[in-house]
Amino acid sequence: KVKGKKVAQAPFKAQGRVKKTVNPLIEKRPKNFSVGGDVQPKRDLSRFVKWPKYIRMQRQKKTLCQRLKVPPAVNQFTNTVDRNLAKQIFKLAHKYRPETKLQKKVRLTEEAKKKAEGQEAAAGKKPVVLKYGINHITTLIEQKKAQLVVIAHDVDPIEIVVWMPALCRKMGVPYVIIKGKARLGQLVHKKTATAVVFTGVKTEDRSALTNIVEAAKTNYLDRFDDIRKHWGGGVMGAKTNAAMAKIEKNKRKTLQQ
Repeated sequence: KVKGKKVAQAPFKAQGRVKKTVNPLIEKRPKNFSVGGDVQPKRDLSRFVKWPKYIRMQRQKKTLCQRLKVPPAVNQFTNTVDRNLAKQIFKLAHKYRPETKLQKKVRLTEEAKKKAEGQEAAAGKKPVVLKYGINHITTLIEQKKAQLVVIAHDVDPIEIVVWMPALCRKMGVPYVIIKGKARLGQLVHKKTATAVVFTGVKTEDRSALTNIVEAAKTNYLDRFDDIRKHWGGGVMGAKTNAAMAKIEKNKRKTLQQ
């Protein structure tokens, strides 16, 4: 037998795509999205929206606070309490909300009726409630009657409360910075509140207040010297960081040559 070369096998026959059966009765009408043509499909156009001025100012302010150097007195308001401690504070504060205008009106009406009937109104104890109002709070801190000061982190203008942590530290009054002036406002039946103060609590809530005060001292009063030295800002955007990295890379290449 003559040994010859083996014949190559036939190549694998690729399976062709299955042709779709087209119904001849249905006419193909592709859409034309050029000018004057079909209606454009809905897209996310938020990138191109001209937002209201107050929204633009909010966003610009946030960006500027990241880019520029922020002094420690202002930067300390970014150091807010964690969620668990905030939850404890609001849970306790909810028990000591002051009376609403309607409740006050009802109380005074009843007292007036008793007085008209010749009955003497029973002089009860002064209710223990949250105190609010920047001037009132300042007086309470100066008189050392405040047991805990809760300050909002987003007060605008910030000059209203920027001096308050320093005053609390000077007078030895524990304070915390918490997120949301609107949340504080809800406690005292207002739209917003710059700060609220605990001047006292009932016997059953003393342990809860003591725990919060200890956490406030640890996080704020004891760290005051560190807080007043810590500057904020100086965080650049993605484009600037990429450009700076490119410059550094070129410098390293130049030094290696």
